[in-house]
Amino acid sequence: MQRLLILGATSPIARSLAMRFATEGASLFLAARDLAEVERLASDITVRTGARAVSGVFDAAEFYFHATFFEKAVAELGGLDGMIVCFGTLGDETAAQVDPEKALAILNQNFTGAVSLITLAARHLEQQKSGFIIAIGSVAGERGRPKNYVYGSAKAALATFLQGLRGRMARAGVHVMTVKLGTVDTRMTWGRESPLTVAPEAAADSIYGAWKRGAEVVFVPWFWQPIMGIIKLIPESIFRRVNI
Repeated sequence: MQRLLILGATSPIARSLAMRFATEGASLFLAARDLAEVERLASDITVRTGARAVSGVFDAAEFYFHATFFEKAVAELGGLDGMIVCFGTLGDETAAQVDPEKALAILNQNFTGAVSLITLAARHLEQQKSGFIIAIGSVAGERGRPKNYVYGSAKAALATFLQGLRGRMARAGVHVMTVKLGTVDTRMTWGRESPLTVAPEAAADSIYGAWKRGAEVVFVPWFWQPIMGIIKLIPESIFRRVNI
């Protein structure tokens, strides 16, 4: 029986992951900014699977509230075996490139807020010497592009943070998995049609399967790994002239 905290639980991928873990008998604490929506999700999962699912509200940018929120979630679950970080936002990239306040908002929602909450979970899991953390990043962090370098830099920083954390947590028997997500058909990518886009349910299947295998870093969908490998090899003098 796993006791899991899922952050950003109302996102399509998080919903699918929550259902998969609940089907396996996990107890869930589902958290998001929209309390009414996350309450409906918890109720739906309980009805469909019979698993215990409770809900709570949090905001990644409200750092002062994170410790209280985390303690409440752990108490409600009666312990913690794993945390899944699914929140993030593209934000207004165009505005963020000229407005420091909007740039910082993107960084806080995608990196700083995640670091705050992951650090709380890591400390807890390290002390009990078991558990796991899954954090969803993005292939946008693999290389800085003029179109989304504010968002991409947040995801690049998150991947580096998780890499270092993974080394530290391995000594305590805690599994840390980084998901480098490509284009998924969600609210964040609405209207951005691409042949490389996959359904959130398929993405969740890949993430769940990678976690079961004990993977440390996984590209979802898989084909983004060779794509980004090629993109990273392009010299910067050429890359900055390519509109991708």
